[in-house]
This record gives sequence, structure tokens and C-alpha cells, in this order.
Amino acid sequence: MLRRLATAALLAIALVSSALAADAKTHHVAIQVDQNDPQVMNLALSNATNVIEYYRGKNEDVDIDIVAYGPGLHMLRVDTSPVKDRLKRLKDMIFPGKIQLSACNNTRLGMEKAEGHAVALVPEAALVPSGVVHLMELQEQGWSYIRP
Repeated sequence: MLRRLATAALLAIALVSSALAADAKTHHVAIQVDQNDPQVMNLALSNATNVIEYYRGKNEDVDIDIVAYGPGLHMLRVDTSPVKDRLKRLKDMIFPGKIQLSACNNTRLGMEKAEGHAVALVPEAALVPSGVVHLMELQEQGWSYIRP
């Protein structure tokens, strides 16, 4: 009898634990970078780091998309980024799979036209057609929005 009670209790604990795990929410944060300012870029990266560490401490998931457009695209350019080493560390080593770096293709094309040459982006960046539209769509999907 005691053995059956113990088995039932263990099964109940397992069911409750799996139900709680299934209810775990994944948080989503979009961070806008639209200034060619190393302080703003570093603040955006610090915000991302702090958010990830906060939710990691709570055993909750978070996805972060840093969206760079306009003058902020310099953050993701190979030739002008003041934070490219930090980007690589954060994206590949410290928080793999947690940070998306979205680069505005409209801005890239405008820069290429103005400068007369191709603009290379850091390998960690992914092109989106329009940074502003990408931010709008993320917000429409329920993502939180931060502008450092």
C-alpha cells in the first residue's frame, strides 16, 4: 500500500513538473539600433546580455533580435563596426542561438550607392529587406521593443 502511494506521488510530481515546463513562456525582445554611436551599440549589446542572463537565472527562454538600420547599420559592417569582436563573442560563444542580428538591406543598398562599393556585413548578421518593417512585424507578433 505504501509503495503504491509513493509511486502515485512520484507520478503526480512528474506530471506537474512536465505541465509547468510545457507552460514555460519564451520571451521575445527586439532591440533597435539606428545610430552610428559606439555607446548606443554597446548599450544595446549590454541590454541583450542582461536580458538573457536574467531569464537564464529563472530557467526561462528568451530570443533577442537586434535590428540595425540607417546609421546604426555601421554596427554590423565589417569595415566600420566598433563592436564586431563583441558581436562575435556574444553570438557564437556566450549566447549561441539566442541573439539574431538583423541588418537592413534598404540601408545597405543606400550605403553602397553613396560609397560606390559593396558593403560587407559581419558573418553573424542576417539581411532583412527593411529594418523598420522587420521591427513592425516583430511587434505585431508580440515581441517587446527596446530602443537604447
